[in-house]
Amino acid sequence: MPQKSTIEEIRERFDNDVERFSNLETGQQATMDAPLVLDLASKVVAEALPNANRLLDLGCGAGNFTIKVLQRLPNVDCHLVDLSAAMLKRAEQRVSPVTTGRVQTYRSDLRALSFSDASFDLILAGAVLHHLRDEDDWKTVFRKLHNWLRPGGFLLVWDIATFDHPAIQKVMWQRFGDYLKSIKGPEYRDTVFAYIDKEDSPRSLAFQLRLLADAGFTEFEVLHRNCVFACYYGKR
Repeated sequence: MPQKSTIEEIRERFDNDVERFSNLETGQQATMDAPLVLDLASKVVAEALPNANRLLDLGCGAGNFTIKVLQRLPNVDCHLVDLSAAMLKRAEQRVSPVTTGRVQTYRSDLRALSFSDASFDLILAGAVLHHLRDEDDWKTVFRKLHNWLRPGGFLLVWDIATFDHPAIQKVMWQRFGDYLKSIKGPEYRDTVFAYIDKEDSPRSLAFQLRLLADAGFTEFEVLHRNCVFACYYGKR
């Protein structure tokens, strides 16, 4: 297996890509159904957690996921985490005007974070967990996410979710490639595939749902799936 990007290499790439991620409609263009998922997830949060007051956004980027939630729940304290200082600065600039709550930022690898148990009503993880590496990474992080939530709190994940069956994964990856090619042509597809291959270690949806059960989440369900992307929730 080729050597994956280091944390510093990933941070550097995102430091140089702040402007692209600062758009609610096109910031996650390479991620299929991004506007739909952001809207759907924010509606779910507003209905399921109308009294939420503390939110943790892991890999917040320029703040799009949190901003969508704040459009429906504007009185939330927001804790924003990202590897990139440039992303965090932009996220803070964009999030602060749309919440009456506090905004706090953390420049950190999510694996190095430490919070007290039952600290948050809601944890958002948009296109970030695919940076986890081995199975121990995944298991440890999911246990932390469970513990950081208050009883009844929600984890919302939106990310690459591969298929365990090689033939099905091949079909779906080809479909994803066709989608990327339809946006900006074959060079764009090849560029996206190259940085996924270099940076990311995505796991199947089945694997991720098993981790929710093993970590102690009391319920979980898929909210949306298209090709190799999925959005799901877990409730503590």
